[in-house]
Amino acid sequence: MAKASLTISSRNYSSWCLRGWLLCKFAGLEFEAVKVPLDNAEARAELLLLAPSFLTPCLTYEGVEVWDTLAIAEFLNEILPDSGLMPKDPGARSRCRSISGEMHSGFANLRAALPMNLKASHPGFKVWAGAQSDVDRICLIWREALAESGGPFLFGERSMADAMYAPVCTRFATYEVKLDPVCAAYRDRILALPEMAEWTAAARLEPDEVEELEVEF
Repeated sequence: MAKASLTISSRNYSSWCLRGWLLCKFAGLEFEAVKVPLDNAEARAELLLLAPSFLTPCLTYEGVEVWDTLAIAEFLNEILPDSGLMPKDPGARSRCRSISGEMHSGFANLRAALPMNLKASHPGFKVWAGAQSDVDRICLIWREALAESGGPFLFGERSMADAMYAPVCTRFATYEVKLDPVCAAYRDRILALPEMAEWTAAARLEPDEVEELEVEF
């Protein structure tokens, strides 16, 4: 029996829950995923970006609760220091924290304009200037990290940073965002991970819908 559990909301819509779940998977943690129904008001508020703070995902480990995605990453790195969630080199580890923090606190235009929806497909979607500047910044982060590490992931081996940016890869695929060859290859590499395939397959089976996110683009 798993000694840890991760409370999540929607697999289809929640980028934060995907991040938390991937962090646990990447760390090699044995855990059980516990889903909060979407008729829960707090869960719906989080998905619609209306909540003052996000309470899912929430990791419970031996009675300790950790509910912020960055906090979950730091906690997992503490209890599983050999998991590779953060680079061993201090400089690389600092950069990993920095770009993960930028994902955690920034890119509001991208979040609003291109909501995560794994079941949807919007070919020819128009990315307006506000969101495009976020796309450009993310691509710069990816190119610089990949050039410095040599790939195949942002810091060589997959890490906290890859988990943090994985939902962006799904958004880029859903809305067919135009990317340069380096970034397109990284997007495809993340989407091809077995963990991503497992999450996406479960998302497609979800009967729940959040009408406010099922917009006709």
